[in-house]
Formats: sequence, C-alpha cells, structure tokens
Amino acid sequence: MDKLVITGGARLTGEVAVSGAKNAALPILCASLLSSEPLTLRNVPALNDIATMLKLLTRMGVTVTREGDSVTLHAGGVIEPVAPYELVKTMRASILVLGPLLARLGEARVSLPGGCAIGARPVDQHIKGLQSMGAEIGVEHGYISAKATRLRGARLFTDMVTVTGTENLMMAACLADGETVIENAAREPEVVDLAQCLSAMGARISGAGTDVIRIRGVPRLAGATHRIMPDRIETGTFLCAAAITGGDVRLTGTSTGYLDAVVDKLMDAGCDVQAEKTPAAESVRLIAPARLKAVSIRTAPYPAFPTDMQAQFMALNAVAEGTAVIRETIFENRFMHAVELQRLGADIRIDGNTAVVSGVNRLQGATVMATDLRASASLVLAGLVADGETHVERIYHLDRGYEGIEAKLTRLGATIRREKA
Repeated sequence: MDKLVITGGARLTGEVAVSGAKNAALPILCASLLSSEPLTLRNVPALNDIATMLKLLTRMGVTVTREGDSVTLHAGGVIEPVAPYELVKTMRASILVLGPLLARLGEARVSLPGGCAIGARPVDQHIKGLQSMGAEIGVEHGYISAKATRLRGARLFTDMVTVTGTENLMMAACLADGETVIENAAREPEVVDLAQCLSAMGARISGAGTDVIRIRGVPRLAGATHRIMPDRIETGTFLCAAAITGGDVRLTGTSTGYLDAVVDKLMDAGCDVQAEKTPAAESVRLIAPARLKAVSIRTAPYPAFPTDMQAQFMALNAVAEGTAVIRETIFENRFMHAVELQRLGADIRIDGNTAVVSGVNRLQGATVMATDLRASASLVLAGLVADGETHVERIYHLDRGYEGIEAKLTRLGATIRREKA
C-alpha cells in the first residue's frame, strides 16, 4: 500500500494542467450503454475509479479502447446487464449503470454500492424514480433487480437533491416513452456535461443546470464524440495548495466558471484570483498573500459551497489568521479528517456538524491516515506547510480522484514523493 511523504515549507509557483472531471466522466461512461454505436470521449482522467468503471463496462460486454486521454466505448454487444459486488463495492458511482441498462435492455441487476465512508448516500431516490417510470424493482441479497418492457415518461420529484439520482433518471428517461420531468433536480455542472453528451447522441433534454429538467424520450440514441469538462474540485484543490503555501500558480485547461463560491472564499481569505482566457484556452491564476485570513463556510448543493471542498478549506483555516466556523450540511460523517489535522497541530473543535478552526502559526509534520478522497487532499495540503516530514497513508483514496497529484505538485516546487507504506 502506497503513502505520500511530504517535506513542508516550499512555496508553490509555476503552471500545471487540470485533468478531466472524474464526477463528469463516470456517468458519461455509463451513457455508452444507451447506444449500440460507439461513443468517443476526450479528456478522460487516468484514475482508479475510471479504471474500475471501464472494467465493469467491459465485463458487461462493452468494447473499450483507450489511447491517452481518449476512450472509445462500443456497447453494441452488451450480454450481461449485471454489476457485481466485487466491482461495485469500491465505487458508489457504479449505481449509474442501473438507469441505462434498464432503459435499453429492459433489465438490470446491480449490487448496492460502496465507496467512501463519509455518511449515508441512499439509492432510494433512484429506485423510486424508476418505479414511477414503470420499472418493477426488488432489493434482495444486496442486489437491486429491475425489469421493464419499456420505461414510460413520468413526473418525478426527488425528496432530496441527489446528483447521481438526477443523472441516473435523466439517462433512463432518454429512451422512455413520452416526456419525463425531474423536479428538485441537481444543478451541478457535471449534470450539464452529461446532458450535453446525451444531446450529442440524439437525446432531447432541456433545463439541465436548473432544478427542473425535461426529457422527451426517443426510440434510440446514436454514437457521438464528447470532451469531458475540467475537474472543478481538482481546480479548487490546487488553488488551495497555492493559497496555503503563499504561492503563485496558474492552472491551465480550466476556468472559474463552476467555482464561484470557492473563488469568493479564496478572495475573502486575501488571495488574488484571476480568470484568464485566450482564443485557444482558459486558465486560472492565484496569487496568495503572506498569510491567509480565516474564512467561514457552509456546504450546500450547487451553486453554493461544495462539500467536496470542505476538507481543503479546513486545512487552509488551520494556518490562517483568526477563527473560522465550518458547517457541513451534506454528509453527517465528513469531519473525519479533523482528527488527523489535529495530529499535525491544528486547533479544531467539533460539535455535531460544525467545526471551529482557530489558525496556528505552524503545523508539525507527523504520520496521518486518509479516511476518504477529499480528506486525503486536506492532509496533503497541510503537509505542504508543516514543519518536517508528513507521511500520508492509505492514499488509495487519493488515487480515486486526483490524477498524478504528486507529479503535479512536484512540478510546482513541492517536495513530495510516493513510497510503499
């Protein structure tokens, strides 16, 4: 099992490219199941979760060809509409095969998902929506079994805002008979990216990016070519890396367009964030102050402050001037990184879903353990400014969501290496 060893104290400077978005790529990979024609995707990141999804699709009979950041999927010969536990247990996004399989093949058997231990993320909204569209669904022995001759359009209202639920139901509705309306839909940019890919395949979708999405079902979808959007959470994480080290960093192949709440907080902390655009590309530059100011945050669904950036801002506040209050409203178990940050000398007090962080002058290097994907990122950020060496263990979480993070940080001047734990 690998770990990262970080020697803190380096000011990050320079330029690095941001990878494609994992959370956009995963549902779009599943969208290949909706068509018997090839789907070619560009800007697909090389991540463990992506490899797991491709392995799952291959097992079902999808032909997968990968060359660099380009992946072509041909689902003309899908023979096994089953997502087994051994592949699903490490990645909750596997549930996203349910809607496409049911819509195109009329049946699916999908293991209840696993993934990060950051709190309950139930799939009942997926099941409820598909049942409203006419599917017969049962849950037994840890599997969701679903059948439908052809799904029919329906008016769906999710009891809670769910990104994967919105994506699953949107994909299923593309081949349903009639119009489907999803109310209380997730508004995340990744949902919009999926809608754009589906539209390129011939789907009839309107309202993506709002809380009401309308889908008019069509008999079939065609092949297409689509470029995956840049990863806004990787963008935010590297902006935080520049900020916490007092650095000056330019991120290429990305923009501030999906990060308004994060950028606002970085500017409140004293950073200068500049959106740069040329005819050929977009980029973001951050110039950090000598010391950050503490900023309070409250997580909420997009377009508010993302829960996937909460841990990184806890690390920032740990060394900022002043005291910040962090309220986590999405997941009930998402402060597990606080204990590990305390091992580095952070002054953090937890009360339910609220953390009070008082900035200290210096953190001290120590051995810490990653508990989930974004917690891993917060520990790396803290290690960049801690005195001495910080050993971040169990970084398989990190490899699920950040492509070559140590190589990119090294390019910016960090002293970081991967070792066997």
